[in-house]
Amino acid sequence: MNYLRLGVVATWMLVISVLVLPVQAATDVEFKTMDGQTVKLSDYRGKWVVVNYWATWCPPCLVEMPELSFFHEAHKDKDAIVLGVNYEQVSVDKVQTFLDEQMIKFPVVRPKGVIDNKTTPFGPLRGLPTSYMVSPSGEVIAARTGGVDQQMLEDFLKKYGHLK
Repeated sequence: MNYLRLGVVATWMLVISVLVLPVQAATDVEFKTMDGQTVKLSDYRGKWVVVNYWATWCPPCLVEMPELSFFHEAHKDKDAIVLGVNYEQVSVDKVQTFLDEQMIKFPVVRPKGVIDNKTTPFGPLRGLPTSYMVSPSGEVIAARTGGVDQQMLEDFLKKYGHLK
C-alpha cells in the first residue's frame, strides 16, 4: 500500500471518526442479484463503488438506506454507485418486499456462497452496517462499520474522487 492510500485511509477515519477496518486489496468479487444472476465487482470499474453490507433486521441499516439512495441517485450516471449487499439468510421475496416498501433504488445483491456472519471478501465483518469504498480501478480504499450518510460520502468523493 503506498503512502497516498495510507493517507486516504487515515483521512477517512478522521473525517468519519469511527473504527476503520483493515483494508484489503479488492478481488473480482462475485454476487448474486435478486433474480439469481451473477454480477462482479469489476462490472462497475470506472466508478467509485460503495459496497454496503446490511440486513432487514438492522436498525442502523434502516436509518442509512435513504441516505445511500440519495447518494446513489445523485451519482449513478457519473462517478459512483451504491451496491447494497443483503447479508442475511432470508428469502429473496422477503428482501424484495422490504426494498419495495423502503423504495430502495440502488442495486441490491447477495453474497455468492455461504454467509457466515463473520467475513466478507474484503475482510472481517465487525457489525452491520459495514461499507467499503472501492476505487474506480477496483481497489478497496477505506472501510467503515456503522452508518454513513450522503454528506459523508459526498465529502469522501470531493477529497478522493481524483484517485483512480
